[in-house]
Amino acid sequence: MSYVNPNVHTVSVVTPVHNRRDITLLCLRSLFRADLTNVDLKVYVVDDGSTDGTADAIADAFPEVKVIPGSGDLWFTGGMNRGIEVAMNEDVDYILTINNDSVFEQGFLQQMLRCSSENPKSIVGALLLLWDQPHRVFQVAPRWETLSGGFRHWRHQTVWTVPSSPWEVEVIVGNCVLFPIKAIEECGLMNDRRLPHFGDAEYTPRMRRRGWQLLIEPKARVFCQPNTPPPSVSKMSLGKKFRTLVLDHGDANSFRRRLYSNIYGGPNKVAGLTAFFIFYIRYLAGRNLEGEYGNKISERPLSEVYADRVITS
Repeated sequence: MSYVNPNVHTVSVVTPVHNRRDITLLCLRSLFRADLTNVDLKVYVVDDGSTDGTADAIADAFPEVKVIPGSGDLWFTGGMNRGIEVAMNEDVDYILTINNDSVFEQGFLQQMLRCSSENPKSIVGALLLLWDQPHRVFQVAPRWETLSGGFRHWRHQTVWTVPSSPWEVEVIVGNCVLFPIKAIEECGLMNDRRLPHFGDAEYTPRMRRRGWQLLIEPKARVFCQPNTPPPSVSKMSLGKKFRTLVLDHGDANSFRRRLYSNIYGGPNKVAGLTAFFIFYIRYLAGRNLEGEYGNKISERPLSEVYADRVITS
């Protein structure tokens, strides 16, 4: 039986987009087909300089969606911050941040709202699954391991290996996160100066340090487009390596991106800095858990890893 909110809640959905018209339209169609019983839904899309007709397509298909224009240099974090700022100008109970490559199970939002209402002062993340392999868990519940080089992302988890009830985590990846408006008022916006592309890496850990509980609700299922693996640095020319690691701060392989993600997202700055160096030592030794080596490492089911963090009613 699906959960039905006893009260009407205003939920403002925010997502940034740049030149992904068709995927964004797919996402919005899925969103508006969700169970919105007792939900006053407002949707804000920050169109950050798209040249593929994204804004016009949204206006034609979804006139109720507010499109916020960007200059093209907001990136993920700045785009999300801009949308949240606009959404907070109106009376709102929750901000739901989503990626625009998401497809939602019909009851996902009701389940997230139920989890939030049953667990005061909590931030709730959905169970993210791959849309081409819908049984496989994607970027859910990374665990901080200093000796692994930072947050460890799981490779072999499925819908059958996660806890059956909400469980507490150390960080929530930003693909689909429900924030009570009080959390944002207390903790501010994402750090778009330090982490213009990966602001979610430090956002929920910062909220956790301020006393907010981070939960994953396994009954709220969202299907995501698989990430495209970044090019291998080892196969690049010397000049390309320098540009990738040092100059391009938006690259997934960037020194700066990893340093700031670890320092601001880790348990403390000393652990973050230590993990930064350990990551590259492991990389040079061929023991990088984010590379092919990580696929060879066995994992305990998350239901065991997080057995002591499951929320029982």
